[in-house]
Amino acid sequence: AMSPDFAPMEFYDTAKNEIVGFDVILATYIAKELGMKLVIDPMSFDASMAAVASGNADLAISGFSWTAERAETFLISDYYVAGENETEQILVTTKANAAKFTAGKTDFSGLKIGAQGGSLQQLLVEEQLVTKGAKLELYENINVAATALATGEIDALAVAYGNGEALANDTIVLSDYYFEVEEKYKNNVILLNKNDAELLEKVNAALAKAMKANLYDGWYEACQIYAEVKTLDELGYDDEGNKITE
Repeated sequence: AMSPDFAPMEFYDTAKNEIVGFDVILATYIAKELGMKLVIDPMSFDASMAAVASGNADLAISGFSWTAERAETFLISDYYVAGENETEQILVTTKANAAKFTAGKTDFSGLKIGAQGGSLQQLLVEEQLVTKGAKLELYENINVAATALATGEIDALAVAYGNGEALANDTIVLSDYYFEVEEKYKNNVILLNKNDAELLEKVNAALAKAMKANLYDGWYEACQIYAEVKTLDELGYDDEGNKITE
């Protein structure tokens, strides 16, 4: 189960009508390691979790982070690392509103802040901004939330940094406001049904193999380019596509 509205982690290549991104590469790798066929079932973020809880999907892979609530409901895999996707959580806003969201801002009275329902960003907004006067607006789909931001329905949108880069355009910009993120939230995990302990063990073995082989950075950089978040030059590659190490 996957929510394909979260570039560069999972998003649609409209030209190919395919779901692509870091988590798709990861899911493909895990399926290969387990000798199983991968079937990606696209749905909303909340529905992805519900599908695993009900047994209608084996894995939910969609840029999830660990939370205490999820730990009570699901088996949670060992973590995997996808760049700054979970390490840095920010607000994106419009150019017209950028001055309202400076680093260290403490008063959010009267401001509407969007987040995806069931996400880490929802939790962070509730804990760190609603307590300072903000009103939380929830969305099933990040792209719908971005449209709401661009049209002035909300003042800012809480997102992972990498997703913020993907959303940035002539109207939407990365603000200077960063959330405080506890260490336990800073990496991605896979959600499994409570009854799938044997599958969890196999998934963790695949993740350990990918981690040992240092595959994650290359996957993430490739997907940043695919999502047009970064260019080869920005990521430190020469004209021949070789990584610059000095």
